[in-house]
Amino acid sequence: MRRFLLGLAVGLAVAATSMTPAFADEFTVADIEVEGLQRVSAGTVFSAFPINIGEQMDETELAESIKSLFRTGLFTDIEASRDAGILILTVRERPSITSIDIEGNKNIETGMLKDALAGAGLQEGQVFRRATLERLELEILRSYIGQGRYNARVKATAEVLPRNRVAIRLDINEGTVAAIRHINLVGNHDFSDEQLRDLFELKTSSWWNSLTNSDKYARERLSGDLETLRSFYLDQGYLDFNVESSQVSISPDKRQVFIAIALNEGQQYTISDIRLRGDLIIDEKELRELIPLEEGDVFSRARMISISETLAFRLGKEGYAFANVNAVPEPSEDNTAVVTFFVEPGKRAYVRRINFDGNVSTRDDVLRQEMTQMEGGIASSDRIEFSKTRLERLGFFQTVNVDTAPVPGTDDLVDVNYSVKEQPTGSLSASVGFSQNSGVILGANISENNFFGTGKRVSLGVNVSGAVKSANVSYMDPYYTVDGVSRGYSVFARKTDFAQQYVTSYLLDEYGGRLTFGYPTDNITRLNFGLGYTLSRVKDGAFSSREVTDFINTEGDSFSNYFLFGSWRRSTLNRGVLPSDGYSHSVSLDVSVPGSDLTFYKLSHKTDFYFPLTENNRWVLRTRTDIGYGDGYGSRSLMPFYEHFYAGGYGSVRGYQANSLGRRATNAPNDFSAPDPFGGNLLTEGSLELIFPTPFAGDTRSMRTAFFLDAGQVFDTDRGFRPELRAVRLSAGIGFQWITAVGPLAFSLAKPLNDKPGDNTQIFQFSLGQTF
Repeated sequence: MRRFLLGLAVGLAVAATSMTPAFADEFTVADIEVEGLQRVSAGTVFSAFPINIGEQMDETELAESIKSLFRTGLFTDIEASRDAGILILTVRERPSITSIDIEGNKNIETGMLKDALAGAGLQEGQVFRRATLERLELEILRSYIGQGRYNARVKATAEVLPRNRVAIRLDINEGTVAAIRHINLVGNHDFSDEQLRDLFELKTSSWWNSLTNSDKYARERLSGDLETLRSFYLDQGYLDFNVESSQVSISPDKRQVFIAIALNEGQQYTISDIRLRGDLIIDEKELRELIPLEEGDVFSRARMISISETLAFRLGKEGYAFANVNAVPEPSEDNTAVVTFFVEPGKRAYVRRINFDGNVSTRDDVLRQEMTQMEGGIASSDRIEFSKTRLERLGFFQTVNVDTAPVPGTDDLVDVNYSVKEQPTGSLSASVGFSQNSGVILGANISENNFFGTGKRVSLGVNVSGAVKSANVSYMDPYYTVDGVSRGYSVFARKTDFAQQYVTSYLLDEYGGRLTFGYPTDNITRLNFGLGYTLSRVKDGAFSSREVTDFINTEGDSFSNYFLFGSWRRSTLNRGVLPSDGYSHSVSLDVSVPGSDLTFYKLSHKTDFYFPLTENNRWVLRTRTDIGYGDGYGSRSLMPFYEHFYAGGYGSVRGYQANSLGRRATNAPNDFSAPDPFGGNLLTEGSLELIFPTPFAGDTRSMRTAFFLDAGQVFDTDRGFRPELRAVRLSAGIGFQWITAVGPLAFSLAKPLNDKPGDNTQIFQFSLGQTF
């Protein structure tokens, strides 16, 4: 036994003297070899390893170098060994992600989740780190909790695959959104709980709130409601108002939420004085006229902000595009506050460039024609805004937005950028059909208000049926001269059998044309004038009335008439199609001049007013009137019957058949049918509409819904049908309008309110291609 132990000790001593520790002493690195690489390139290792071939290295330097290599995050294990002067690194790579599958998510899209994973470094082909996956699991769960889904569950698993790969799977159980059981307000004395809760977007559970999801808790919605609460109190003059605390508690089953909000209302402040400070480049008296406040008024932050914007806009008119006006209240112990408006006009700005974006079809020069703000001129806020309004009035664009951007590197230059979204500007209709009264119907009409993007208006139309055969061509250039003088012309040919148009029976052939000029007297007013010629031929119909027969026997059946006409129009409408604010007022006169076969005139007066009821112009009150009068002059005591006004139908008095109102013709002795409408020389129409947002449609620029009340009648004062209030017809209903790709579409459901026996009523009426 002793011999064995002695031999073992001697053997160990000899071995110890014969072996040298691998890194006990410094040695020169003759070469570096890397073993165990699969995906990572050797170059990546060498670039992260700070020791190079030919350098001296000891054990401490080797340890630091291996730490540097670990910090790349590419390896789970690194071993170093030495074979003479060769340094051998044996590495074990982290696995790569071969696939990521997500199951169970509905309220957060898969793409958004994968983007979040990629942002954290977890995407297919990347190195897998379990700690990152666990952290992201918690973040996803926190996102669901932010939505009020407190019982949500997220489980992440990583399946190890051959060749050092892993497949990641996220199993998500989104759970349900916790419903709000109660909202408790504490500390409010001047306003009831009901008043304050009505301000909230969050509501307590009920069958209706469940349908609208307003009873579903979300942290962001609560933060918004608290901010709404602060704004409400500040607008009521409570400058010291504060939300002391807000607590959210959850039921044990995590399906119900209880919210408690502690308030400190403070006292209501009134205004004791109003002051203006700063660089008052505009007379202080003029600025004070823009401040509709008096001492004793209750302080309102909303009013202060609105007044500040008004003052800044006034400074903008003078070219101070970067003017800043702040209203600062100074509360005192007697619950009053001195409000000081600090005015900082900055430097006067000039427009370097006006840019347009979004006008795919419309040419830039068409938009520039509407600019009242010029490049190189002082940047005037009202001119910039009015130019925007003029673009909207064209009717070419669904939306127009303007942005004033400072030019980098300068403090007195801006670029004005108009962004537009185009909408259909024309109508296209074609029809092929058959009716018992008219036979085969063929028709084609093209109308374009922005012809090839030039801003010019062109229309072509051909219609052939048993009742009407017509062709027409019209053209109008709104900028015939650079000053805004317009020029237009039209030619037409039309043959009509009015027996099939639900009016008195006669045949009318007309051929003619017109030349029109327009001149702007200011930015919202325009004069139009021109001349025209019409050749009219009238024939008896199958059952012509006595009025038609007597007219032909007395006046003849062929008439050449020369016309002079003029009109005046003033419009502040904010848009050319489906406006929501402003008014339009027009008067027009057509006169057949001496030398014509028939001398008569027609005078028309139209108004259209829009009164917004809400700030976003989604609820609007509209009123419309249309009054027309015609008569003969000189040796003629009557206007021709074929120039009569008619009433009824869409665009007139809805609920009554088109052209059906007014005096009836006197039937011929052998005609035992019901008398047909004859029209008249006096037209009176009016309408009241309540425009409201179209349900389930957020776009109010291209569609509109309205409740309406229509009233109107046409009278023939020359033949004994005198104006009487009881003769005016009324109707009420609902209408819908929509700008489609093939033209304006409209329909209405109307109920006549005081129709009489013999009236032709029509509940549903439809229009396609008619300008609103």
